[in-house]
Parts: sequence; structure tokens; C-alpha cells
Amino acid sequence: MACFTAPVAEAVIVKAVEKYEQKKELNSSSSEHTINSVSIPLSRRLKWLSNMLFGGSALLAFEHIWHGEIVPWFPFLTAMSNAEDAAGMFHEIATVGVSMAVLITGVWFGICAVAGSIVRRNDSTDTGTVTD
Repeated sequence: MACFTAPVAEAVIVKAVEKYEQKKELNSSSSEHTINSVSIPLSRRLKWLSNMLFGGSALLAFEHIWHGEIVPWFPFLTAMSNAEDAAGMFHEIATVGVSMAVLITGVWFGICAVAGSIVRRNDSTDTGTVTD
């Protein structure tokens, strides 16, 4: 019904944090980072997460439109037409929606770990030093 709203809410918060981090990274001086340390900026990693959340939510919203659960007239969600359906919708958001958001965030953590290890591996082979 409206399970896509939980990942959308997380995506909006992540996008705000991403913009804050982006400003902070632009304002910080480049002298703080050593020449030998290479890493993926946090703002870029947060952009990956927000793209994953917004993209998945958009596809899920389209699926709900396709099945007639979202309509172009008020109250927009067909489950909001009566209290019994609304309670079921809120339960679905709390269970399915939050589970999807947590799963997407977990996959993002895995992607960041793999990307970080690839960057560190490439940095160590480029400099000729191997760190354990």
C-alpha cells in the first residue's frame, strides 16, 4: 500500500546529510589529508545510498500506481479511505517499509566496505607498499 514511504523518508534524511557533508568537504582544506591516503568521500558514499533509496522507492511507487493503490485524487492512497485500511497501511509501513529500508542500508554498507577495500588495494599497489 504505502511501504515505499519508509525508504523515501530515509532517503530525504540521507540527502540532507549528504548536502551537509558536501559543504563541509568543500570548506575543509586539502592540507588536512595526507598525499598517501586515498579514500572515497562520505558525501559520495551517501549519494550512493540516497540513489538506491530513491530509485527503489520510485519503482515501488510505480508498482503501487499500476495496481491502483495510489490514485491521482485525494486521499491519494486508497487505503486512507477508511480507518481499518489505514491501520493495515501503517502496519505495512512499519514492518515491510522499515525492513526494506534496513535491507537497502545493509547492502549499502556492504558496497562501501567492498569499494573501500578496492580503493585501499589499488592505493597500496600504486605506491609499491603493501600494508596488512
